[in-house]
Amino acid sequence: MLQRPAAALPPELLAGRARRAWLLFAAVALLIVLAALYGAGLYGRTTEIEALTTQGRTDANLKVALLRAVLENPRALPLLLSEDQQVHDALTVRSPAAIDVLNRKLEGLVSGTKASVLYVTGTDGFAIASSNWREPVSFVGNDYGFRAYFSGAMQSGTAEYFALGNTSKRPGLYISRRVGTAAAPLGVVVVKMEFDQLESDWHEANRPAYVSDEHGVVLVTSVPSWRFMTTAPLGQPVLAGIRASHQFGGAPLVPLPITKPQTLSADVALVHAITPGGSDAEYLRLSTAVPSTPWRLDYLVPAEAPIASAQREMRLLALGVLVPLIALAGFLLWRRQSAQMRIAAEQAARAELERRVVERTQDLSLARDRLQAEIADHRSTEARLQVMQQELVQANRLATLGQVAAGVAHEINQPVATIRAYADNARVFLERKQSAPAEENLGAIAALTERIGTITEELKAFARKGRTAAEPVELRGVIEGAVVLLRSRFAGRLDALAITLPPPTLKVMGNRLRLEQVLINLFQNALEALEGRDDARVEVSASETSGDVALLVSDNGPGIPPAILKSLFTPFNTSKDRGLGLGLVISKDIVADYGGRIDVASSGNGTRFTIHLSKAGPT
Repeated sequence: MLQRPAAALPPELLAGRARRAWLLFAAVALLIVLAALYGAGLYGRTTEIEALTTQGRTDANLKVALLRAVLENPRALPLLLSEDQQVHDALTVRSPAAIDVLNRKLEGLVSGTKASVLYVTGTDGFAIASSNWREPVSFVGNDYGFRAYFSGAMQSGTAEYFALGNTSKRPGLYISRRVGTAAAPLGVVVVKMEFDQLESDWHEANRPAYVSDEHGVVLVTSVPSWRFMTTAPLGQPVLAGIRASHQFGGAPLVPLPITKPQTLSADVALVHAITPGGSDAEYLRLSTAVPSTPWRLDYLVPAEAPIASAQREMRLLALGVLVPLIALAGFLLWRRQSAQMRIAAEQAARAELERRVVERTQDLSLARDRLQAEIADHRSTEARLQVMQQELVQANRLATLGQVAAGVAHEINQPVATIRAYADNARVFLERKQSAPAEENLGAIAALTERIGTITEELKAFARKGRTAAEPVELRGVIEGAVVLLRSRFAGRLDALAITLPPPTLKVMGNRLRLEQVLINLFQNALEALEGRDDARVEVSASETSGDVALLVSDNGPGIPPAILKSLFTPFNTSKDRGLGLGLVISKDIVADYGGRIDVASSGNGTRFTIHLSKAGPT
């Protein structure tokens, strides 16, 4: 049975194969990258260790050469002094004059050499002359017969011994030579050499270096705290001998803080050392013998940072090579899979198209039948919709008529109340036979009836969605007219109004009667809110800018409740028991008709309304 070609496989099967191929590709790529990173890190570590070893050997040999040069100079002094006649005379005669001459000679020799101190002892070990004979810590008269450098020189003629000074308590190398023959010895010449300058030079290099003796005790070191520590634990016999000789005083002779040695060759190892700063770092330790001495010099080269840097560079280089190759391989795999998916998708699309053509033909036949049924339903629904629309129009008309009727009742309530007050006053004046004030009140009643007619016409215009054309209006007259209409209703309470009248020249765009209607609503609301308060105050002022005029009406009442403030300009929203909630709605519409707006701010300390009106230009 022949296998179907890959291009003919279903897209779902191809997608599954593609996912498995990408998973395998990712796994192989990851293994290659990990192996390359490991190999690059190992190669970088090896090459850097080799480079550090080469450089370290050079530095260590230089240090050994410098140490030998420092040692050679003082070694010649005991040899020369052992043959010096003044030394022989002082040891033989022991006269104060001969000893004084020798003291001065030793003092002069020390000042011209790198030696720390020169002194001469008799055969009994007591020092008879010393270069520090003038100092409080003079060696003259001290017994050094117990020192190994004295006994060694007496026995073999010469000796070298590193120890802690018995008097000075300073470490140094003691080089001694016998004066006279083995059969007839006269005494011993001793020179002490200290390595302070050499240790200081090593310390400045910031790379630990130390010299140890044949027992592994550190003698000279760039790290002062490592002096008289050991490269390895000492055996009990060796430790007991050192303690008995007082060679290193009371030094604890504990091992150096160097751990985890990894031997790379006979004289090279990787170690971890704890420096005086307390940090544990990896070092490359190189060991070399110091010629003409039983000593060894160990030199520690910092290796942690250089090795890490070399490994990082090698790994970055490996990634720089591998990533483009892996990306290229991934691109080729994606291109091959895309071609297979495209061919399979085209074949599937053709088969799907044929199937959908057959299904669509059947659907169209069924849709035609459903469409005919839906047409009949739509005609029936349209007839019902027309009936519902007529009912909604009628309901909307009734709601509008109700709002208009409520508005008429609200707006003519103020003039009617004022007429009632004027009529009562006229009756009182007529009873008092005061005709002039009575006629004045009757004239005011006539003017208010005309105003009622004007309000009715305005409300009719509002119901017809018509508006009175805007014209320049003197803002001062509008404020005064509103106060006049409120005087009779709020008799005795208008003292709370603190009005700062604007100049007669300040004019705004609008209609005087309609703007008075707005102010009457705001003044009335403010006065009613302050009813019963002794400190009632309503401040009215106006300010102008280049484009508009701001009229402020503020009171010190209890403020508007937050629930009502949110929908303050919504019809029938009021906090009054007998209010209709239409005054502010109508006022807002009037101001908006003339291109203005009303802003409101309220708190527990009072309410402030700001009416913004368009400023009238010069006529």
